[in-house]
Amino acid sequence: MPRPKKCRRICAIPENRGFGPLDKDPDDTVEMTLDEYETIRLIDLLGHTQETCAQQMGVARTTVQASYNEARKKLAQVLIEGKFLVIKGGNYVVCPKAANCRNKRGCGKSGCCDK
Repeated sequence: MPRPKKCRRICAIPENRGFGPLDKDPDDTVEMTLDEYETIRLIDLLGHTQETCAQQMGVARTTVQASYNEARKKLAQVLIEGKFLVIKGGNYVVCPKAANCRNKRGCGKSGCCDK
């Protein structure tokens, strides 16, 4: 019997949840989960390591590595194949301190999401 999936802690639901080419109809989409989006935000945008990303999300580093790799594959599909990206779903919980976080780019740097 497989282990139950642990919820990943994310800082916030993204304001923009759909992206794609302007010159096509949305007939072919790629779905990225919110926890995959969070790994991209933390690692690529904010410069966290996989280890600090894992601590902030409340999961193992190997879980972050798998989510991050999957998210990057999806981003490559969107960019190379001209597909639409939709960000939704996943196994997550929004950080209870997210409403008080004044700086989303620096989220987690002050220890707001420590275990």
